[in-house]
Amino acid sequence: MHRPLIANASNIFPMFVTDDLKKWGTNISMFNDIFIYNVLCATKFINSMLKKEGCNYDVVCVHDWLSSISGMMVKNETKIPVVFHVHSTEWGRGGGQGSEVVSHLEWAASQEVDSIVTVSCAMQEDLVRHGWPKSKISVVWNGVDPAVYNPNKPKPEEIESIRERYGIKPDDKMILFLGRLTWVKGVTNLIQAMPTVLADYPNAKLVILGKGEQQNDVTELANRLGIKDKVACRFEFVPEKERILHYAAADVCIFPSTYGPFGIVSLEAMSMAKPIIVGAQGVVGFREQVVPYGPDQNGVHVNGGSPVDIAWGIKETLSDPDRAKKWGENGRKRVLQYFTWREAAEQTLQIYEKLCSKEREEFGMLELAETVAKR
Repeated sequence: MHRPLIANASNIFPMFVTDDLKKWGTNISMFNDIFIYNVLCATKFINSMLKKEGCNYDVVCVHDWLSSISGMMVKNETKIPVVFHVHSTEWGRGGGQGSEVVSHLEWAASQEVDSIVTVSCAMQEDLVRHGWPKSKISVVWNGVDPAVYNPNKPKPEEIESIRERYGIKPDDKMILFLGRLTWVKGVTNLIQAMPTVLADYPNAKLVILGKGEQQNDVTELANRLGIKDKVACRFEFVPEKERILHYAAADVCIFPSTYGPFGIVSLEAMSMAKPIIVGAQGVVGFREQVVPYGPDQNGVHVNGGSPVDIAWGIKETLSDPDRAKKWGENGRKRVLQYFTWREAAEQTLQIYEKLCSKEREEFGMLELAETVAKR
């Protein structure tokens, strides 16, 4: 583990960078840290670890735009294959807006690297639509640890304590949302759906865990709709152990995102054998996790941008508790089959090995050609 120490050049960047980057204001210090760190990492790797110390590496991995600069520098100076792991994009995070500089770094890296690994088929399709080379892109789903997220581990008294904390009685219905409180997560649409849900299920209560720029919007909207006693909010980071107890206490978990290349919270809930309601419109990887019909159904798909559709999904799930329980059981089975970290690691390793084998084969052919040329 090598961590080069950085220095502050944030007052220098505005002298020569694009107008787009100048708009970052005080956030230019973050770009400064990322840029300098990338340069220092790449130069140390190339000049010290490879050339001076003679270390050997089979593959270099970089993640998102945050390390794309170092990845391209390594690609410029070495023959080591570079893999670009892409978890989200600037145009997706910014709703089609965002920073031109960051978007360009993402696109430039996609053209230079040897292989791209992303987290869902939905994301792969989106990358191709934006001009990324389809032949380079592989999909590896993220995972969860089913031994940690195990529905048999929480004690009944622990579950009861969580429900009591929010004033939820044994016969009440606890609807759980967990995630960052930002527009792409659909949390305000979820709150707008609650009056319709409460009309049919007055004993339902929505519990929201998370932090983000929409905290005030969430509180004000619940007050404006007259349902503040039916929406319990905890605007804080909740430790994993406590998150697991919240999943265990919930009757249904909902994640109505309008953008989300993958989303691990749904896997956590599935691993805890809970029925799931997920946004499935647009670039949303949830739809690859949740089966919405048939014998393997483990939840429902909704349009995260539509409060009406979200309300339908919640009511559909609450309408038949026995069926919802079966969905939860199916969800855990699906996690065990497709969504463990071991499965993700094995698939990633296969991509690395294939890439390295191709590189060795090409290098061997080059050496052979050089030998023949010398003769």
